[in-house]
Amino acid sequence: MNAPAEKMTADLPKVRPASLAWGDALAATASISQNPDRLLPHLIEQLAVTNCHAPALLSDTESFSFAELARRMDQYAVWAGARGLKHGDRVAIMMSNRPAYVALWLGLSKIGMVCALINTSLNGRSLEHCLKLAAPRHVIAEQPFVTTCEAALGTGSDVRVWDHDGLDLRDSALSSPKTAITIDDTALLIYTSGTTGLPKAARVSHRRLLNWALWFKGLLGNTAADRMYDCLPLYHSVGGVVAVAATLVAGGSTVIAPKFSARQFWDDICRWDCTQFQYIGELCRYLLTSPDTASVPNHRLRLACGNGLRADIWTGFQQRFAIPQIIEFYAATEGSFSLFNVEGKPGAIGRVPAYLRHRFPTAIVKFDPGTGQPVRGADGFCVRVEAGEAGEALGRISAGDGAGRFEGYTDQIESERKVLRGVFAAGDAWFRTGDLMRFDTAGFYYFVDRIGDTFRWKGENVSTLEVANVAATAPGVRDAVIYGIDVPGVDGKAGMAMLKVDSDFDLAAFRLHTASQLPAFAVPLFLRIGKDISTTETFKHMKQALIGDGFDPAATSDQIFVWLGERGSYVALDGELHRKIISGHIHF
Repeated sequence: MNAPAEKMTADLPKVRPASLAWGDALAATASISQNPDRLLPHLIEQLAVTNCHAPALLSDTESFSFAELARRMDQYAVWAGARGLKHGDRVAIMMSNRPAYVALWLGLSKIGMVCALINTSLNGRSLEHCLKLAAPRHVIAEQPFVTTCEAALGTGSDVRVWDHDGLDLRDSALSSPKTAITIDDTALLIYTSGTTGLPKAARVSHRRLLNWALWFKGLLGNTAADRMYDCLPLYHSVGGVVAVAATLVAGGSTVIAPKFSARQFWDDICRWDCTQFQYIGELCRYLLTSPDTASVPNHRLRLACGNGLRADIWTGFQQRFAIPQIIEFYAATEGSFSLFNVEGKPGAIGRVPAYLRHRFPTAIVKFDPGTGQPVRGADGFCVRVEAGEAGEALGRISAGDGAGRFEGYTDQIESERKVLRGVFAAGDAWFRTGDLMRFDTAGFYYFVDRIGDTFRWKGENVSTLEVANVAATAPGVRDAVIYGIDVPGVDGKAGMAMLKVDSDFDLAAFRLHTASQLPAFAVPLFLRIGKDISTTETFKHMKQALIGDGFDPAATSDQIFVWLGERGSYVALDGELHRKIISGHIHF
């Protein structure tokens, strides 16, 4: 199965009403708690019997039918058992995107191992930190990463690093584990992928895996006729679990690409006859603005699902590439709630239908940027925002076995920092998302900014996302990232825009565009123009290095401009002008 399969002929479902999508998702997940011994790997094994030769995981280098996937899972489990690994032991995995990656963690977790999924771009201190959090007994890595892992572990480590492609995989009858494995056992450690600070290792139980797989199966209406295109990192929850498992549990298949490539994307979609793809972050913007996607492909997609599709490109992307349905959602690997926009409302990250709000309690509360904490009223409890007002989004934490569970991190201190207590009643507990949101009168939620990204200038709060949405639509701008920087002798932070632009970009036109749509205090004071804007593996802009550079022209080869009001224009910033600003000779 190492070549694209023949085109599927089964009829695909049309865009379904939102009520049906919600109903199917609820029905699909209803029996999870009733079968505490049934794990995600068990569902794959059942499909290996009923869908034996049907494709499960596909790629250009290796592919598995359902029967081959189940067999490979067993081989990994046998290998682990032969090396004395037992229920609860941790194994770190550092591999590139390929079907064997998924088979490996499914096989090990089936017999109670906890698999830590390691970012393949890490090395040095960051990798050492992630391995320390995982505290594995063994590390399984592809050849390019073996030496890197050994160096991060250090010469005194007793942790064995195995070359994945050198593993002795044999068929054998599996013995039952001594301790029963249930859905409440931890299956994976998945690391947060934020743009600031060192990663945290979030605990992901077998229950959570099943919820993700079955909920998305129902919400997307997946069937055996579906084929998902997955070019996202397999070490993250969306690319590694949701995109894969939601189609597998429906009897469908997932195409695993090595990485995202705008040049290759549509060729792959058509060549593999995919019916859906998973997106995240700025992937859709890259496709829309890439010169490699000049023509509209002849595809058979029925939907795209993901998070982070910005309002300014939603409609243009959907219309240009003829995507019948876009399902945007909001979720965090460790979060206690999710939001889903199955109505296709551009810009909205989701909603919770009125008839489900008692099951998925969420709230947006007033937030004080100065203290970094939600605002509390005279009674000591948090204050809910009104429609249209921005605040921090919270999800109520449930101690039960249904929605609202918070499984935390390997670090208990970090876990406690995410919990806000006494929010609306004494003793209640809510998960802090760290995200500012607002909602409209129809109940749709909209992402405003990450807490910490919003900054104050001229006594006003500036939302980096709001400014970015405007800046990105200016003539000649291909991408924009907004952040606040320190200016000596000035209170607050000045707005700076890092721009990727076309050859026809005009500074005056940019100023006119942004000033006409933003309040004066939010229009970027500094501009930095470069060829590329660095992102994480999930296409989040990496702002910290940019913030660290500030507006110093000696820190970068990029062009930097500053708005000088007395001249009424953006002026190229050189060393002399930089010295005048930091010495206080120029006032803003």
